[in-house]
This record gives sequence, C-alpha cells and structure tokens, in this order.
Amino acid sequence: MMDPDYELFAAIVDEGGMAAAGRRLAISPAMVSKRLMRLEERLGARLIHRTTRRLTLTPAGERLNEDLRGILATLAEAEQRVSGLSMVVAGSLRVSAPTSFGRMHIAPHLEVFLEQHPRVELQIDLSDGYADLIGTRTDIAIRITADPGPGLAARRLATNRRILCAAPRYLDRFGAPETIADLKRHRLLAAEGQLPWRLTGPKGPVTVDGRSHVRTNSSEVVRELTLAGSGIALRSLWDISEALANGEVRQILPAHEGSADVGLYAVHLPQPNPPAAIMAFIAFLAKLYEPLPPWERRGIAGKAASR
Repeated sequence: MMDPDYELFAAIVDEGGMAAAGRRLAISPAMVSKRLMRLEERLGARLIHRTTRRLTLTPAGERLNEDLRGILATLAEAEQRVSGLSMVVAGSLRVSAPTSFGRMHIAPHLEVFLEQHPRVELQIDLSDGYADLIGTRTDIAIRITADPGPGLAARRLATNRRILCAAPRYLDRFGAPETIADLKRHRLLAAEGQLPWRLTGPKGPVTVDGRSHVRTNSSEVVRELTLAGSGIALRSLWDISEALANGEVRQILPAHEGSADVGLYAVHLPQPNPPAAIMAFIAFLAKLYEPLPPWERRGIAGKAASR
C-alpha cells in the first residue's frame, strides 16, 4: 500500500489545486494543506509553490511527480493482472494535438473510439504549442516534427508530406513559377517561424527563404489566404488534400516537396507497462492512418484529376 500522503500529492497535481484534491479524496482543504506540509517536512523539500492564484511544482516536486507516475502505473498494472482485467481499457486519458490537425483528423473519429472503449474518460487539448507531457499531465501528444523529442516513447503514424501550392486565382493573375528560383518573384505565404522552406528536389535539398506576403502567427490563416489566392504556400497534404482534390488549389513545382523527415508521431512518457488506454488510442490512430492515410488518398486523386 502506497503512503496516502503520496497519493494526496498526486491528487493535488492531477486536480491542479488543494481544494479540488480535497473534494476528490473527501477531506477538507485544511487537512490537505496539513498533510502536504507533513510530507514536505518528512522529505525535507518544498514540493509545491503556493500562491493565491495557482500552484506550481518545485524542481523537487516535478521529480517526485514523475517518479510517482511510474509507480502508480506499475501498481495499477499489477492490480489489473491479478484481477484479470489487464485487457480492460479504462481510466482517464488526456491527449494533446495541433489545432488544425486535431480538428480535421482526430475529432471526427473520437466517437468511434469512445464507442469501442466506453470506460475511457477522454480529454482532448488542441494547441499549436509544444505540449510538456509532465507539466501539463498529458498522456499522449500528437506531434508533427522531424524529432519527436528525447527520452520519449514515440510511434510514427504517417509521413507528413508537404507540397507547394496556390489557388487558380493567384496563378491566373501572376503565372506559375517554373523553377525554384522563380519563387523569389512571387508572393509567399507562411506563419511565423515557417520560413525558410527546406525542400527536397531532384538534385537534393533546396532552401527557399523570403518574407511572407502577410505576417501571421496562425497556420490556419495561411491556409485561408492560400485558398483566397493571396500567394504560394508550403502546406501539409493532410491540411490541403481536400482543396487539392476539389481544384481549389493546384500543386506547383511538383518535383519539389517539403523534407520527408518530418512525420506524424504519437508520443508518451516511457514506462514498463503503459496504461491500456494509451496503447489503445495509439493503435486506434495507427489503424486510421496506415498504410495510407485518407489525406494521401485524396491528394493522389487530386493530382490525377489535375492532369
């Protein structure tokens, strides 16, 4: 049996506050505070910074929280094995994903996952920020990157193909570039931090630098500007494949695409026996996207239609 003060500390971290932890454990806020102080005195370290507005973990608290997560997961797995419930997918599951990708390619499928696993308590957080798995208590993060991050368990779900594209309206007005060098004379569209573009072509890597025709911190704004005919963008196929298939945009300079090392990953903290809910959700996404994700199929159809 784990020391109940450790379980209390874990509850404070999970709930984000002492009052909420007290409600979860059916004890008063005063008792929560007293037991936390008792734990800190016993360990000889401050675990949580308390302010009137929020609680934040100290470095010692972060280390303890990380260690406790592994211990609690191992205990839960042991109990499941003994009780014969090791294959039951249940419990809370917090998933973080990029805003556009999550809205377009995760949210529409969540009801199917929940029908398959009705005992999972699912929380989805959409953000274009880089989710800190420990700090945000996130179980799974979906990342579109060349490097999913050190010290994490990662499964590559799909390749993130990116193509150069523009709307017919823009191409009718300014013409289509015939070479990479021609891009210097065109209006480029990119969110902050997305330029320079690193492309792969017949002769190897190519870098395209410049300034965005419209400055924005939103990749979704870049997408809408591209569809409206404001310029040329480098867009992920998962984001633009439907518009490509419908003729709303056309691929340009098809011999050049974004670097192929960028992929779609599901990452989680490494542990000997990951909770069944984590593995079930990753397997669910893998089944959706493998061997060829739906946006790749649409993209192929769009290219065939444009010939």
